[in-house]
Amino acid sequence: MTTRLRACWSAVRYLLAGAATSLLSIFALVGLLVVLVLCPFGIGIPSVAPAIRLSRKVVRLDRRRAARALGEPIPEPYRDGNPVTDPATRRDVAWLALHAATGMLIGALAIGLPLGAVQQVVSAAVWPAVPGGIEASMGILVHSWPTAGLAVLSGVVMAAVTLFLAPVVARWQARTARSLLKPGAGVVLADRVAELTATRAAALEAHGAELRRIERDLHDGTQARIAAVVLQLGIAGQLYERDPDTVRDLLVKAQDTATDALAELRTVVRSIYPPLLSERGLAGAVRALGERSPVPVALTVENDAGRPAAVEAAAYFVVAEALANVTKHADASKIEITLGGPAGLLSIDIRDDGRGGAVETGGSGLAGIRRRAEAFDGTLTLTSPPGGPTELRVELPCGS
Repeated sequence: MTTRLRACWSAVRYLLAGAATSLLSIFALVGLLVVLVLCPFGIGIPSVAPAIRLSRKVVRLDRRRAARALGEPIPEPYRDGNPVTDPATRRDVAWLALHAATGMLIGALAIGLPLGAVQQVVSAAVWPAVPGGIEASMGILVHSWPTAGLAVLSGVVMAAVTLFLAPVVARWQARTARSLLKPGAGVVLADRVAELTATRAAALEAHGAELRRIERDLHDGTQARIAAVVLQLGIAGQLYERDPDTVRDLLVKAQDTATDALAELRTVVRSIYPPLLSERGLAGAVRALGERSPVPVALTVENDAGRPAAVEAAAYFVVAEALANVTKHADASKIEITLGGPAGLLSIDIRDDGRGGAVETGGSGLAGIRRRAEAFDGTLTLTSPPGGPTELRVELPCGS
């Protein structure tokens, strides 16, 4: 019973607030109507867009009110550009009209019924002290015990109606607001396509930059060293009969150069797909990164289930870039890494006790981490107040 009373009280408050926003909806509709009437005369045309934007302030109140009541956010459906051609404007006007027609009446009933129930009971209790009886609600004149009983009965009915119907009506109002004020299916799909197009472009750009880096490393490093080996072996072949000592020195240099070229080639290969991932899995590879970090790293693995190779590679490079950022900029004494998430999602939480104040700029490592995450339709959340701590959370979906 206590739970139902709390729900009823919350519903009554919600509907009373709706009565206030219903009054604002009436003002907004009247303002829009005046502007439209003036449009044929050319006076209202410049005011159409500002009037729509002003009416959206009223709609935002109801959107936030419904979101709180339903316990879930309702995203704004508006697009950048002219509000007159925005499809969401029609849905806003539909809500304003519906809410203006019903909100005041529902709010009046929400407060009138419980007050009427109280008045009925009080009238039944005090009528003997009032000469000629007392006028109660619903036209009942309480002047005798039978009429007092009728007043009490009507009061109980009014209280019961409020107790059971107020939450139902409040839910109806909130759900109606959500259905009209949330983004339409086409808008959500269009926004999703735009988001995927942007992340795909960023992924292709990052992929192109990575290919250029690999080509540059191979060209400037490994290829040059192998060319030097070939040259040294060619000279050694020419001097083989005439100067064996020089040939021996050239062969030693060629061996050293080939060893360096092999080391550089291994480094380039590791930057494409770290062999540690194949040998130890993601947890082992991240643990190896932590062992090489100059800042002590504590690793917690909440879910060590295998993930797709591409996702594990992205997670590995996310951790590597984050550790590099902390080492360079954070002045931290410890780093905590947590790998977790359900089977369909890999979450990476990285926390340091450094100076904080980390910001994401166009060319920073954090921007690179975001691009890498968004390429997998993932997300990055950064919390870094001045003075620390800095918390970085990356979520990578693992679905196909």
